[in-house]
Formats: sequence, C-alpha cells, structure tokens
Amino acid sequence: MPDIQIFINGRKTSATTQTSVAAAILQAGETAFRTSVSGQPRAALCGMGICYECRVTVNGVPHSRSCQIFCVEGMNIVTT
Repeated sequence: MPDIQIFINGRKTSATTQTSVAAAILQAGETAFRTSVSGQPRAALCGMGICYECRVTVNGVPHSRSCQIFCVEGMNIVTT
C-alpha cells in the first residue's frame, strides 16, 4: 500500500490507508491523545472503540475515536 501524507498537530508525516489514526499518532511519536478532566494525559487503551480514551480531532471533528478511523490523504489530526 503506497504512503499517503497526513498532518498530526500541524506536522506532516506519512502513513498508509490501512493504518488507523491511533497507530499513526503513536508512530509519529505522540504519547498523549487527549487530556482528562483532571489534567492527566490519555492515549489509546482498548483499540476497539469501547474505552473512548483515544479521542482526537480529525478534520475538525472533535471526539473522534482514532482507533476506529483509517488514515486518508491530507487528513488533519489534532491531539490534546
């Protein structure tokens, strides 16, 4: 599968269309996907969309479960 270009927190990186957004975030070296109400960093936990810990903003849509979305060309992802 050919590489595509995506943006994570404004930084351009590459992924494939078979890569989940959660995996792409981790591959880019990001460890905090969001911040809890008490200020603690959170990241993907279950990997199947049940825990909601992996929520990020994808193309302007907040609270997107990154483990359930596959990367597409030009996708803009914002964590925390």
